Amino acid sequence: MKHTVFFWLNEDVTAEQREDFEQGIEALLKNDEIQAGSWGTPAATEPRPVIDDSYDYALALEFESIAHHDRYQVHRDHDVFLDEFKGLWAKVVIYDFD
Repeated sequence: MKHTVFFWLNEDVTAEQREDFEQGIEALLKNDEIQAGSWGTPAATEPRPVIDDSYDYALALEFESIAHHDRYQVHRDHDVFLDEFKGLWAKVVIYDFD
């Protein structure tokens, strides 16, 4: 299963906080429940009506099964990330698919 997370950060987030956030994402990717993962910022593609590039960061994770995803959701690594960085974002949208 695929788990994609889009983050819109608060306008007052500093460059240092962004760097810490990126390091936090890197730490998340080391979780054993994750089969594959990557993250990034909006690509510099030509604007088109169907493209939403208003987010600041995207995280894409792949899990072997929903059971792996469910274990990740309650894993300490995930909790630490949420506790440390939830104050930085104004909005989060998640899309899960098989």
